[in-house]
Amino acid sequence: MEFYGYERPDGSVGVRNHLLVLAPIDCSFEPAKRIAHQVEGAVAVTQHHGCGLDWMVAHNLIGIASNPNVAAVLIVGLGCETLNADIIEEGLKPTGKRVERVIIQEEGGTIRAIERGVRLLREMAEEVSEQRRETFPLSRLTLAVECGGSDATSGIAANPAVGVAADLLIEEGGAVIISEPQEMIGAENYLCKRAVNREVAEAIREMIQRQVRRLEAMGVESRYMSRGNIEGGLTTIEEKSLGAVRKGGTKTIMGVLRNDWSGLDKPRGSGLWLQDGTGWDIGSVTHMVAAGAQIVVFTTGRGSTVGHAIAPVIKVTGNPETYRRMEDDIDINAGTIIEGVESIREVGERIFNLIIQVASGRKTKAELLGYREFAIFKRDRAAERLLGFC
Repeated sequence: MEFYGYERPDGSVGVRNHLLVLAPIDCSFEPAKRIAHQVEGAVAVTQHHGCGLDWMVAHNLIGIASNPNVAAVLIVGLGCETLNADIIEEGLKPTGKRVERVIIQEEGGTIRAIERGVRLLREMAEEVSEQRRETFPLSRLTLAVECGGSDATSGIAANPAVGVAADLLIEEGGAVIISEPQEMIGAENYLCKRAVNREVAEAIREMIQRQVRRLEAMGVESRYMSRGNIEGGLTTIEEKSLGAVRKGGTKTIMGVLRNDWSGLDKPRGSGLWLQDGTGWDIGSVTHMVAAGAQIVVFTTGRGSTVGHAIAPVIKVTGNPETYRRMEDDIDINAGTIIEGVESIREVGERIFNLIIQVASGRKTKAELLGYREFAIFKRDRAAERLLGFC
């Protein structure tokens, strides 16, 4: 099976053709947004962790700009930051894509910087507009799966159906990433049994145990569930976790992807990959996209509106009432499983077909509504050191 995408100089394939205006720090984000606003197809992003060089943040910014959904990059820096344009530009060299920079202090202020930035970005947009979609096998796709606002229907309808779609993509040679180790607590044994070897099984157990210790260090019960989860009918963390991991399907787990100061790993081939990320929905999606995912499937029981700056987000609910209330925001109604109208397999095949259509250019509801969430998550280095993790 095939999809239509954009081939990049490094051989990766994008499903979107974004121009990324990247502000390495939030001090230069307002001018970056004004530049992006004036050129069609451009989107501006930044991080909000200060101007110091934190390599976990830097790896994720470079990963986002490296994603094949980005055709070209304009870096808008202030000029005195430590996490600067040089670091981002150096990290992007292997991609071969066009990268330009505008430094506000060097340009003599924001007005001149915005003017130069718009001219550069317009020139880049002209080049990008000449690119055309070509056919590629599904083995060139990496899918991120995420859940948020889960309820009792998530683990018995939406997540298993997304798992079917994930399995189908892997059977075609594609890769799938699942993150949120907090939502794997209680599912360790199940996940470890699916590991490709003992080394990967140990890495899975260690990743989840680190998250348990982080929660305990913050004074949070490791069996914690959100108020929304409880009100949605979930009763235990095991019930939630065993339902949450079903969105990753049933295939062999090939490895745990590093996501820290030492590096940001990408899948090294087909199969299911776990990422050592965060339980924060937007940060989790961003980090999986930074690891190379071109498309996201997001399940929700109680309802979600999340999109993303550079990756299309397909939203799926297993709750028929939620779909009826929020049809404007949700792409797939998996509540038909609950109602006995469709099987898990049938809904999974619908999701899989929609993934191919979206990869080939069809817009998701979040894209049509202009929702472009973006956030970089980072761990506290001092806390990690005290816990013995670095």
